Amino acid sequence: MAGCGLLVASMTSGCFAEPSAMPTVRDFLIAWEVGNYEAAASKTIGADRKAVAEQLGSLRRQLDAASLRLGLGLPVPPGGTPAKAITKNGDNAVARFAVKIDLGENGQPWTYEGRMRLRRVDGDWKVIWDPSIIHPRLRDGMRLAVLTEVSPRAPIYDADDRRMLRKVRTDIVGVYPGQLRDPEKMLEQLTRVTKIDGGRKLDTERLVGRVNSAPPERFLPLLTLRHPQGVAIAQRMPQGAGLRVQTVWAPIASAAAPELVGELGPATADRLQQVGAPYQPGDTIGVSGIQLLLQRRLAGTPTVRVVAQDPSGRNVQELRSWVGQEPQPVRTTLDAAFQRSADRTLARVPAPASMVALRPSTGEVLAVANNKLTGGRNLAMEGSYPPGLTFGIVSAEALLQRGLTKNTPTDCPASATVGGQTFTNPGGKAGGKRPLQKNFAYSCATTLAQLSTRLDAATLLAEAGRFGLGKDWGLTVPAFTGTVPSPRNDAEKAAVAIGQGGVRVSPLAMALVAGAVETGTWRPPYLLREPQDPTMAAPQTLPPVATSDLKDLVRRSVFEGTARAANVPGGGKVTGVAATVTYKENGRDKVVSWFVGSRADTAFAIAVEGQYNAAQLAATFLRGGIPSTPVGGAAAR
Repeated sequence: MAGCGLLVASMTSGCFAEPSAMPTVRDFLIAWEVGNYEAAASKTIGADRKAVAEQLGSLRRQLDAASLRLGLGLPVPPGGTPAKAITKNGDNAVARFAVKIDLGENGQPWTYEGRMRLRRVDGDWKVIWDPSIIHPRLRDGMRLAVLTEVSPRAPIYDADDRRMLRKVRTDIVGVYPGQLRDPEKMLEQLTRVTKIDGGRKLDTERLVGRVNSAPPERFLPLLTLRHPQGVAIAQRMPQGAGLRVQTVWAPIASAAAPELVGELGPATADRLQQVGAPYQPGDTIGVSGIQLLLQRRLAGTPTVRVVAQDPSGRNVQELRSWVGQEPQPVRTTLDAAFQRSADRTLARVPAPASMVALRPSTGEVLAVANNKLTGGRNLAMEGSYPPGLTFGIVSAEALLQRGLTKNTPTDCPASATVGGQTFTNPGGKAGGKRPLQKNFAYSCATTLAQLSTRLDAATLLAEAGRFGLGKDWGLTVPAFTGTVPSPRNDAEKAAVAIGQGGVRVSPLAMALVAGAVETGTWRPPYLLREPQDPTMAAPQTLPPVATSDLKDLVRRSVFEGTARAANVPGGGKVTGVAATVTYKENGRDKVVSWFVGSRADTAFAIAVEGQYNAAQLAATFLRGGIPSTPVGGAAAR
């Protein structure tokens, strides 16, 4: 008797006790959970074991499940009584178990109660196979599927609530999952023939999961591309692969400011890493600009439904759903008229060119323009260029606060040595003893280089900060706010004063500088009304006496100096500074031409990569983008 007790103690309560159903239930659930479906099927009766193994394995495939957890018994609610896991009645028993399925990118974990019936056969307990073991509402011939319902994407608006997207011919490339003989092979072929934006790849593994979990009879989009890209991809696929193309008109292209607004495109593997869950292969997502930055707001999140359906797909029972978030629009400060003028102004410039226009009284950005030669980069906001003598606005303000006036006599030699470094005027021209405003108007670099000795480094840096350079503006959209290095000696200080020596700015940064001169207050920019940009920088009021003289300096430059091509009539006086800067970048000689100025309550900055008459472009912009003379001409210096 003692020996008998040792052998069966773990299975029974005594030598002659009936065998428990617990080991069978436990072994079945463990094998199912770890994916050993044949072992789980060996514990069943009532159906072909190979078919049982296939049905057990289908749960993960049909739901594209990231994980499956099975536990005997059910969770006990707080203060509740544990429910009996196995109820036995003679040679029959019922086991209750908990199911937890992680749907991964498809949604939140799904939990439910499972049940299985057991029968004792020749002294051993066996699970009576039935599809309801997988889910209580499954019947013979039914399968599970995941329906992902995506709401129409919300629009992006300009300041007048005009939509900033336009419809273009679009190819929606997809499949009917039930018609694919070998989904994995077909999707591997699709990945090989598809080249998106410089070789971005589809995530084949995730695509396979989505195809397996989709209703077999419904069209499943896999790619959204500009026509005829999708048709070309389909033509490269093997005949009979099962790929389908639907051509429609869809609002996926920006109507203006494309580098800012952004574009829509297919959810490739690397893009999905950027936007994260719950977006999946086959979704159309933001791939650049505001469309990417505010993807979750504009697209919302999908509603996910787990359903049981018969083979026809017509009879569907919803088992669980997770309601997504509705898309919400984005409203910008962009003004259609200013944007159109800026785009027209830069359209015919035969070099990368960018500009920003804004309302200095509020900081609202009115136009963000980049011509096609910028290669899709938003250089208007993110460009990094030496400002050259347009930075003289900042240096002159610092000097005016130190007691100089617009009429202070100053020298303009052809060259000047400061701190052991020689500085020259553009073109080498020299002027005599003239008022500061005259030498400033004619872009006399040596004047500012010499006068820089009257400033200490801290004062120059503080003045740059007063104009917002290098500050955190709090924009949602990326922007380069500028860098002004701290000069270590007089030579470096002179270089900074004339906008070189490592000083870097963007057109947006310089448009804000021009706006500060126009209104007497530097204000941080904002581009989004809804959701509103979280402004970080506080407005900075400039000293009124010095700023009054500064306005005369920049007005004189347009009235008679190097920026005189911008002196167009109507709408108020034009003020501004033009400059051409030669510099080195990565060992290469480069040139950037600038105009930075304002008229009334509009401030703007233009940067052209190359030698160009940017003041003439300013005049074109102020005329609504209509040039009065042929585009081009010598650069202002």
